[in-house]
Amino acid sequence: MLWPGFAVADPVFYPAVSGNEGAPVLVVYSSLDEPLAQPMIQGFQQANPDVAVRYEDMLTGEIYDRIVRETDAGKPTADFAFSSAMDLQVKLSNDGYAQVSNLPMSGLWPKWANWRNTAYALTFEPAVFVYHKPSFVDEPPPSTRAEFVDYLRRKGDAVHGRIGTYDIERSGVGFLFMARDQEQFGDIWSVIGAMGAAGVKLYSTSSAILERVSDGRFVLGYNILGSYAADWAKRHPEVGIVLPKDYTVVMSRIGLVPQAASNPELGRRYLSFFMSKEGQTIMARELQIPAVSPEVAGENTANTMQELLGAQLRPVPVSPGLMVYLDQVKRARLIAHWNEVLRTQ
Repeated sequence: MLWPGFAVADPVFYPAVSGNEGAPVLVVYSSLDEPLAQPMIQGFQQANPDVAVRYEDMLTGEIYDRIVRETDAGKPTADFAFSSAMDLQVKLSNDGYAQVSNLPMSGLWPKWANWRNTAYALTFEPAVFVYHKPSFVDEPPPSTRAEFVDYLRRKGDAVHGRIGTYDIERSGVGFLFMARDQEQFGDIWSVIGAMGAAGVKLYSTSSAILERVSDGRFVLGYNILGSYAADWAKRHPEVGIVLPKDYTVVMSRIGLVPQAASNPELGRRYLSFFMSKEGQTIMARELQIPAVSPEVAGENTANTMQELLGAQLRPVPVSPGLMVYLDQVKRARLIAHWNEVLRTQ
């Protein structure tokens, strides 16, 4: 649910650049909107002119369900799967639905971003505070969770109903960020309580919150996906961004080659391009999504962010630990407590 719109798009076919109508076809299942993915696909095809691409843009849950369903039925599935649902991607890997992909960059990839050469984190996207710049002329915006709570309590009625965050029941990334907050910050429920008292509004998409911050209906947004916020801020100068100084959670989109891929060699070739210096540079510069690769420096990369912020950044490790909140009892318990704290306030 990182991107607005929930309808599954029709598959898009990219013929081989060579013009060979009989070229092998790379099948991609992805939660990244096809128009945003175009630069990566085109870069891959320039390097592999005799490969056609069938790109299927779908929701994260549908990617998981389809790979499992097709594999269990003994049918071929995608050659490459790219999804923002870190937990579901790791579950595919853990449950035997993904292949080992030993690639040129495997040994150099950050340890937190590589689960057994099977599931690879390919992006580096922080959870940020967003704010309406004209509303903070007389004081700086909050830069820690304690400052966030203090601001809400001091401003009271002036900001009531003007705070936004994700609805963790409907937003996968919102749930992931909340689960990590609970692990990283012992006093997180005071933050949720303060937002409840301030009449926080809940949304399933980033754009719904950013739109309201940009026009001043909201003064603050909590735990907003940084790649989306940065793109919005470039087009709307009223939107400011803060990477929380106490800690900044970083999520990633994960790529893998399914076990039942019809052409796993092509899937590995595409994953390898995604991890290459060229592919990661396209990610950072053209898709405007921060790159993970240690080979890529400059703006919009993990390298630069880590040099500037160091231990403040807390990447979500690609590991079976991600599957904890797929347990429906634990998930329901967290959501119930979230709703109770908001409602009590």
